[in-house]
Amino acid sequence: MTPQLTVVLTKAGRTKIRYPAAQVADDGDRISVRAPWAAEGVRDFGFVRFEPGDVFIEHFWRTRWYAVKEVRTGDGVLKGWYCDVTRPALVQSGKILVEDLDLDLWVSADGTSVLRLDEDEFAESGLTASDPEAAAQAVRALDALDDQARSAGGLAALLT
Repeated sequence: MTPQLTVVLTKAGRTKIRYPAAQVADDGDRISVRAPWAAEGVRDFGFVRFEPGDVFIEHFWRTRWYAVKEVRTGDGVLKGWYCDVTRPALVQSGKILVEDLDLDLWVSADGTSVLRLDEDEFAESGLTASDPEAAAQAVRALDALDDQARSAGGLAALLT
């Protein structure tokens, strides 16, 4: 039987979203889960639409400052990868606890579009003043994801 977990994403001390997910793998550092689109309705970002029926294969690391979410339509067509810059994930009591640090990266399925997102929100968050080390880790994580996305093999190479 596939272990069932609850992903809990927090931001600025508040729960942003929580949703059920099926564990796919856990190597002790990276834990991967499969979950349907958990928000209500459609979320149109302009460069991609997340909608009911979409499936996310989400990869969380206990030692890295990001999560990578492979996004597919219900019939399996790859839309791309949505990356959240986060504190390292905590896995405990059937939950994956993740703190969102505002910075995000979108990579299209063909790898030709790499978009850095929410840098303005990050700047306004106050993290640089309240926790400069975490802010520096967050910026390094976004840069590392951006570099990986633009390298040979892209984000798919990170996940194999």
